[in-house]
Amino acid sequence: MNHKLRCIVVDDEPLAQQVIVTYIGRLSHMELVATCDNAMEAMQALQKDKIDVMFLDIQMPVITGVEFLRSLQHPPRVIFTTAYPDFALDGYDLNITDYLLKPISFERFMKAVNKLSEAVNNEEHNTPIPDHFFVKEDGKLVRVNFADIDHIECMKDYAKIFTKQRMIVTHHSMKKFEEVLPDQQFMRIHRSYIVSLSSINAIFGNVIETAKGRLPVGANYREMLMEKIKVD
Repeated sequence: MNHKLRCIVVDDEPLAQQVIVTYIGRLSHMELVATCDNAMEAMQALQKDKIDVMFLDIQMPVITGVEFLRSLQHPPRVIFTTAYPDFALDGYDLNITDYLLKPISFERFMKAVNKLSEAVNNEEHNTPIPDHFFVKEDGKLVRVNFADIDHIECMKDYAKIFTKQRMIVTHHSMKKFEEVLPDQQFMRIHRSYIVSLSSINAIFGNVIETAKGRLPVGANYREMLMEKIKVD
């Protein structure tokens, strides 16, 4: 897991809410995004931000935690908090990560968080890593494999993708390429160029040489490039 887990705490009891907030504050890999007194506030928080885990009280006014969770089409991971152990079966029917019975000790909280972290890690490792993307060329969608790319040149209104086989001209922004291409394999070296690191044959001065030509290295990118390819 290489990012902080973004959390919200949903509980109508201020003291119970504060206990979870305090526990979250002790952990560097967790980030509190919002505290909510009821399901409506929780719904707003979920719509506003990307939330990884929701600490959800079961007994709340108007709508219970169980009812609220059942109403969500794409809920985050959920850890129930409650003073009523009878709700445990309902919780596990809803595929929650864990179930904390009040009063909650830090030791028990940590056990739930460890279970959560393990589940997130397993999910990340099981997620297929993309190895291609599609762009429009002459009215059709064309597959571009990461492994085939030598470099990309971005103009104002269009981009040229230089692959091992040919050149593809498409309407695609530099920002879009940076979002889709993996950092481990590609690097922006100029305001107009992205290069595949495995395609670099030589570097001399502020120029990179690949099989498809010579590319300029912008002054703002040279130091990062040297660091990336581990050159002193």
